[in-house]
Amino acid sequence: MIPNILSIAGSDPSGGAGIQADLKSIGANGGYGMAAITALTVQNTQGVRAAELVAPDLVAAQVQAVFDDIRVDAVKIGMLGSAAIVQAVAGVLDGRDVPVVLDPVMVAKGGDRLLAADAVAALRDVLLPMATIITPNLPEAADLLGRPEARTRKEMEAQAEALLALGCGAVFLKGGHLGEDESPDLFLSAGRRVWLIAPRVVTLNTHGTGCTLSAALATHLAALADPLAAVQAAKDYTLAAIRAADGLWVGRGVGPTDHFFALRR
Repeated sequence: MIPNILSIAGSDPSGGAGIQADLKSIGANGGYGMAAITALTVQNTQGVRAAELVAPDLVAAQVQAVFDDIRVDAVKIGMLGSAAIVQAVAGVLDGRDVPVVLDPVMVAKGGDRLLAADAVAALRDVLLPMATIITPNLPEAADLLGRPEARTRKEMEAQAEALLALGCGAVFLKGGHLGEDESPDLFLSAGRRVWLIAPRVVTLNTHGTGCTLSAALATHLAALADPLAAVQAAKDYTLAAIRAADGLWVGRGVGPTDHFFALRR
């Protein structure tokens, strides 16, 4: 069975992040991608120039329309932008028996804020407890918890535990911001604590890696009963896409990963 994966996120016209990256990642990992748009951004590989949020009722209506007609095997949530959109999405998903991957998109790589500061509490208190697994990086984890950013693996473990205590099913805390020679990521759920460590890939082309990984994770989560196995599959795919990224020639800034590297082998 080909899993149907719904992404709820913003649009990136340059194609490297957001809905565009999600649909590529879902397809490359064997799923059928669907999309509900939360925001239109004006951006390229050099940064975000502007963003226009979609009306919360329209976001909810997009999600509802998909559920009214199509079997949804997993949901990936990315950029939401405002507390009202967080509440609207939570209202449509409430009570549904479907795996949810929450990528708490808050700040773009160039430093542009993609989630209003007053929406962080709504994301933490309303949507996070509905998630099967959340995939924050270190700045996002710190933002959610109101703490300084983790600087060591021990601090990562403490923050992952604090996030898990907020009610999600599992945490996949990405440690790329530690700046080590390796990329240490931590999976934490009730009774399971596993470090997934891979060599750091030296490349400028990492635009949309968080979107890519979380969309791949949702796709594998729909097919695999074990969240840790789904995380490992998504990490392996994303690492390979980053390794192949320098084969693309897209933009003059932080370029995208190569989602369809396997087709070019």
